[in-house]
Amino acid sequence: MPHFTVVPVKDQAQASYDSLEGINWVDYRDTGQDFPDHQDTVSSDGHGNHKEDSPFLSSADAAGKKNDFYDRNLALFEEELDIRPKVSSLLSRLVSYTNITQGAKEHEEEESAQASRRKTPKSPNMGTLMGVYLPCLQNIFGVILFLRLTWIVGMAGIMQSLLIVLMCCSCTMLTAISMSAIATNGVVPAGGAYFMISRSLGPEFGGAVGLCFYLGTTFASAMYILGAIEIFLVSVQKYYSVNLTFVRIDMIPKHSSVVHYIAMLNNMRVYGTICLSLMAVVVFVGVKYVNKLASLFLACVIISIVSIYAGALKSMTHPPEFPICMLGNRTLVRDRFDVCSKTTVTGNITGPSQLWDRFCLPGNMSSTQCDDYFMQNNVTEIQGIPGLSSGIIRDNMWGAYQQKGEILEKPGLQSVDGHSAMENFGMYVSADIATSFTLLVGIFFPSATGIMAGSNRSGDLRDAQKSIPVGTILAITTTSLVYFSSVVLFGACIEGVVLRDKFGDAVRKNLVVGTLSWPSPWVIVIGSFFSTVGAGLQSLTGAPRLLQAIAKDNIIPFLRVFGHGKTNGEPTWALLLTGLIAELGILIASLDMVAPILSMFFLMCYLFVNLACAVQTLLRTPNWRPRFKYYHWALSFLGMSMCLALMFISSWYYAIVAMGIAGMIYKYIEYQGAEKEWGDGIRGLSLSAARYALLRLEVGPPHTKNWRPQLLVLLKLDEDLHVKYPRLLTFASQLKAGKGLTIVGTVIQGNFLDSYGEMQAAEQAIKNMMEIERVKGFCQVVVASKVRDGVVHLIQSCGLGGMKHNTVVMGWPYGWRQSEDPRAWKTFINTVRCTTAAHLALMVPKNVSFYPSNHERFTDGNIDVWWIVHDGGMLMLLPFLLKQHKVWRKCKMRIFTVAQMDDNSIQMKKDLATFLYQLRIEAEVEVVEMHDSDISAYTYERTLMMEQRSQMLRQMRLSSAERQREVCLFLIISNVRRMHTAVKLNEVIVNRSHDARLVLLNMPGPPRNTDGDENYMEFLEVLTEGLERVLLVRGGGREVITIYS
Repeated sequence: MPHFTVVPVKDQAQASYDSLEGINWVDYRDTGQDFPDHQDTVSSDGHGNHKEDSPFLSSADAAGKKNDFYDRNLALFEEELDIRPKVSSLLSRLVSYTNITQGAKEHEEEESAQASRRKTPKSPNMGTLMGVYLPCLQNIFGVILFLRLTWIVGMAGIMQSLLIVLMCCSCTMLTAISMSAIATNGVVPAGGAYFMISRSLGPEFGGAVGLCFYLGTTFASAMYILGAIEIFLVSVQKYYSVNLTFVRIDMIPKHSSVVHYIAMLNNMRVYGTICLSLMAVVVFVGVKYVNKLASLFLACVIISIVSIYAGALKSMTHPPEFPICMLGNRTLVRDRFDVCSKTTVTGNITGPSQLWDRFCLPGNMSSTQCDDYFMQNNVTEIQGIPGLSSGIIRDNMWGAYQQKGEILEKPGLQSVDGHSAMENFGMYVSADIATSFTLLVGIFFPSATGIMAGSNRSGDLRDAQKSIPVGTILAITTTSLVYFSSVVLFGACIEGVVLRDKFGDAVRKNLVVGTLSWPSPWVIVIGSFFSTVGAGLQSLTGAPRLLQAIAKDNIIPFLRVFGHGKTNGEPTWALLLTGLIAELGILIASLDMVAPILSMFFLMCYLFVNLACAVQTLLRTPNWRPRFKYYHWALSFLGMSMCLALMFISSWYYAIVAMGIAGMIYKYIEYQGAEKEWGDGIRGLSLSAARYALLRLEVGPPHTKNWRPQLLVLLKLDEDLHVKYPRLLTFASQLKAGKGLTIVGTVIQGNFLDSYGEMQAAEQAIKNMMEIERVKGFCQVVVASKVRDGVVHLIQSCGLGGMKHNTVVMGWPYGWRQSEDPRAWKTFINTVRCTTAAHLALMVPKNVSFYPSNHERFTDGNIDVWWIVHDGGMLMLLPFLLKQHKVWRKCKMRIFTVAQMDDNSIQMKKDLATFLYQLRIEAEVEVVEMHDSDISAYTYERTLMMEQRSQMLRQMRLSSAERQREVCLFLIISNVRRMHTAVKLNEVIVNRSHDARLVLLNMPGPPRNTDGDENYMEFLEVLTEGLERVLLVRGGGREVITIYS
């Protein structure tokens, strides 16, 4: 532990200092009183200074602590003490911060409302043993140990059973290591695994896995209830119908195995529903009763396990008497007859036994008709529990998987094959389901779950950072040793046919594990019944609270109702939903079918716990500082791989369904859920991936094959900070279709210090419009004293590293002729020059208000490309990209090029068609011949009008001395030839493309001499006159399309 030394510093001039600064001296020490809780928010102090509340403790009331801000030694910082508190204040609040108990204990205390108002929260005082170890032990040990482990050993054999236990326990151990790292990286409130995953991997993963964990816990309650009912029906209840007139077992017809099985299922459903209803009422009435009974249920589990070990040791010398009746090598159902013999001797008379009556028709023993197999084989008795020293372990070493309906047979017993009538099939013990290694893995895995019990109680622990890892890992080690030793003991003490007898039919409906226990099988029956009931109550208690925690986070809108409950916080609606889902598991009425379902959900939860730990470890986020040091990302990845493998090993179709459910929830939260910023690892992973990709992009410019327009869209805002031409964004979204980079930028004229709030409002307005127009990209707002300088700044500095824009999109300066202020069109021309200097491509959509919205569809029409000069292929690539969008998909592409007098137009058309074929672009090709002609009177007229207007505007701005020089320039400079070109091209374009949906046209560059800027604007106006939608395009000085693959 670090040591600190506090050295007092005397103030030599206290009085003079105080008088100089005009402040009152106050005591340095903070009283550390409690303050009301506040959520983490970002607020403002009214002067543009934004402050963030403390992310780990409650903020103090500034008014109550105002005098604390005027410390004589901190005068230099006094203006910031409201947003940056003193270290003394911080430490005092940390010390006085109390982590009160959470979860069920909160609700227990709230049930006595008046008492809880008077009570002050007690500090947590539970240690590792009571707080983590024993609760984990109780949750891990369960119904599978008592009802299915012997059957798993019988079917899989000792070796494969040990492998199953090793796989499942290794998976949970690796998960516990990852969970310990996450749980010791801060406080884990109510929600347990959900909280850990959601805060580590984000709300999408957290919500998906949290709901899967909730479903797993809910189905676990159904499994425990089914286990309790199976114990009750098989070992206690001797009645097999549920109507008002109970029918005893001896009243069921002797040839009714199918009827017997159906009656068993129906009884499971009815009794299970009744039991579930009673348990739900107990949970609803009060959690405190469940908590008080928890120690009793744990005692039942421990006593039952101890009785198994005691019985196994006792069997070395005095094995219990449980004879098994065999017909040939087939196992008989023992409670269908009294004596294991074909005949009985009463007095001196030998007569048929009940067993004889089951296999033979009534009549004289010598002449009666009997089952062939019954007549040809002897009836023998073997010992069901030979004992630990009998050597039966050799027979049980390897597996004996069976198909559904296959009769349990003991290898080695003499048997004569014979025909056996179907009506006598119910006399034999048979397999109720087909078994395999993968099925047994899915059935056994729930007995390894329950490792989250400690992390769920972190608020009740005296030292959670120490208790959770130690208690959880010790509990898993203990249970693993019990499972390993139980597998060996069962295989070494119990006969194979008894092990494979799931319901104990061969031992008079006793639990198979109960036959081994000492002093009586009833110890196991009573202990396992109460332990399964207790585990069911615990699941019914925990599942609604988990759902409530998810609902209160408000990441899944339709679950919001389940966040409410009784006035004391009890999750009433969540309990109702949990009961309905658990009822679905009850209606399945088969422990073996429910167990793999919850295995999937638990495995998925554990998978993401491992993933969360691995991601945080590899990213090395600053907040990742777990106190538990014995973890490694490789162990987490191994645990994650084992979880995934076990999911598909146990049941590949259940695994796909579970992953599908989680995937749908993930997507739902992604599109519909509330935005949450929890500092999760996925965000950090995204940052790391982005950094890696950006560094890779820095290697060099993209190849021509990978070139696509990365847009910088320059927007103009009106006085109310609304986007003036939103169709620019529409055009960008249609061109990009969600691919590549799009940066939307604008410039606000003013001073940054004064315009910060306006800048934020503008940024939000642009983001809202981007969302409406479905533009996936980034927003950049710049405050500059001149709009021209801001635009240049955007062109130079937008983007990061290799992820920079290569194309600028800006609107046309409408109304430039009518405006007396030349800044608009001068900014436009300056932007054109800047893009050319930066070797960027430029697109200027003219008449952008007439461009189609994203909801329109062009069912016909043409996109016409007028290829006047070569610009690197931009004119060919842009229509192809636009046609990928549904708005332009049905349009056809036409390419026009211009031939002069000395050009061979026929050869040009052939060459252009070949070039387009090699580019894999489908388009019609036309070559337009432009012959030399005299300059028309119209051209002279337009030129004269342009020059006169320019001269008039100049005269308004120039001094008298400069006017004379301008007149001379006007007489010297003539733009007739340029105007002639613009007029002739416009005539040809309008003639051919007047009905086109869009016209793409080479944009001529601005004049080198800035004096001709205004004429340049006039040339562009003349060139595009009479066209509805025009896209002026300038290439960036590089090839953007290639014929090579």
